[in-house]
Amino acid sequence: MVKEKYYYSTGRRKTAVARVKLYSEAGTVVVNGRPLEEISEGTFISKVVTEPFDITKTTGKFRVMAKVSGGGFSSQSEAIRHGIARALTLADPELRKPLKKAGLLTRDAREKERKKYGLKRARKAEQYSKR
Repeated sequence: MVKEKYYYSTGRRKTAVARVKLYSEAGTVVVNGRPLEEISEGTFISKVVTEPFDITKTTGKFRVMAKVSGGGFSSQSEAIRHGIARALTLADPELRKPLKKAGLLTRDAREKERKKYGLKRARKAEQYSKR
């Protein structure tokens, strides 16, 4: 059995973590064993995931195998996008500049703020009553 060469990268967003393998052959995007088209029927998720390929004009040149866990649909798709962008820079260092300019290599560090005691949520308090 011949080992296939791939570029491995990890993408993160909120609590979602995506482990991405980028193969140097034409193919599709497979997420958790299912094709991307099957998962994202008529939603914006497929556009978000394939954004690094659109920016670098490499659509259809790579095959992607991604395993993602945690978070919701939106944060999972953005974690996959982050992982693909990082793997593309490993595959071809010249693609780093357009990806960096588009902001796809920077991890979005925004997380949900923890709930504080005495409050309903992180910052929402009971309405103040003077009398």
